[in-house]
Amino acid sequence: MKYINKDVIYKLIVLTVGSLLMALATNWFYVPSHLLNGGTSGFGMLIYYITGIPIGIATIACNIPIFAYAYFKVSKTYVAYATFTMIIFSVLTDYFAFLQPPLQEMLLNCLAGGVLCGIGSALIYRMDSSSGGGDIICTLVNRKFAIPMATTGFLINLVILILGSFVTGLEPVIYTAIAFFVSAKVCNAFVIGFDFKKNIMIISDHADEIAEAIIKIVGRGVTFFYGEGAYTHQHRKVVMCIARLTQTAEIRRIVKGIDPQAFMTMHDINDVYGKGFTLQADIRPKKEISPGNNNE
Repeated sequence: MKYINKDVIYKLIVLTVGSLLMALATNWFYVPSHLLNGGTSGFGMLIYYITGIPIGIATIACNIPIFAYAYFKVSKTYVAYATFTMIIFSVLTDYFAFLQPPLQEMLLNCLAGGVLCGIGSALIYRMDSSSGGGDIICTLVNRKFAIPMATTGFLINLVILILGSFVTGLEPVIYTAIAFFVSAKVCNAFVIGFDFKKNIMIISDHADEIAEAIIKIVGRGVTFFYGEGAYTHQHRKVVMCIARLTQTAEIRRIVKGIDPQAFMTMHDINDVYGKGFTLQADIRPKKEISPGNNNE
């Protein structure tokens, strides 16, 4: 038996699940209220509302020239996975066209559809793929004209909303814009994750004592920087620590208990990679470290 790449199989399964969620969002919530998707699938839905051609077929037709051109301009691996995702999404969208809407209110449909579509999009983005040619267009425009991908994506969706106002009416377009917003927020939350982190900077005359307390009590690693006051020209240690949101209150308590005059800032950060977050942590209190064993 030939070697089967488990990572590829896992990626294809996740892409299929993401495509399924987006297809369900389209048929359950968007179509009954005449709402629209973003990107090329949005143009496919416009074609469906005008001509009755199934959304999946129309979406594939819109994507064929984009993917054909991108094959020579973008990573072939990316195009291959994006093509797989686009086809699966299109097939599942047409397959589940028989589904009956569980909700009747347009506002509820746009919210529920935005959440479901956002989760599906997040699964696809986490696998470094795309469900249509919209992202590919953004990539190509960014490479050629240095226009941010977010700007191009916004313009594409703006065109969809303008065209949709003539096809479905103004009210569905307004709710579509709400669905876009909800979908983007949910997608970002699932891509970044809900375990938010804080970058903490502490300036104190008791930097060593604060650092030791954070390591022993909170179990977080600490780094020293050396700074100089612009007015006093006094040299001080600056304590930097990356901590989970649930640990910030304990760190604040430690700092205030050791040095009430300490200067401390906390900043939100999106991604952290390395020991203690994406690797196995090895931060333990000094009193537990055996001096005779270098592996401790």
